[in-house]
Amino acid sequence: MWTEVDNSLRCTFRFKDFQTAFSFMTDVAEEAEHQDHHPWWANEWNTVEFRLRTHDAGNTVSKRDHRLAESIDKIAAEYGGEAVA
Repeated sequence: MWTEVDNSLRCTFRFKDFQTAFSFMTDVAEEAEHQDHHPWWANEWNTVEFRLRTHDAGNTVSKRDHRLAESIDKIAAEYGGEAVA
C-alpha cells in the first residue's frame, strides 16, 4: 500500500526471511536500473522500506515514481511480499 508523505511515495514490504527480502531487493535494483530510477530504501531482516521521489522533478512524486512503484508491487508479489503499514 503506497502512500504519499513528504513529497515521496512510501511503502514497506515484509517477507518470510532475510534471504527472500534480499532476493527481492536484487530484482528491484535491476528493474530500477532498467527504468533509470534509483529509489531510497532501507532493509532490516525481512522488511524493506521504500521512499520514491524524482530528483529531476524537484524532489516531488512523478509518473516515474508511480511506474516504479507498480513494478515493485509486481516483484513483491512474486516473492510473497506483503505491504505493511
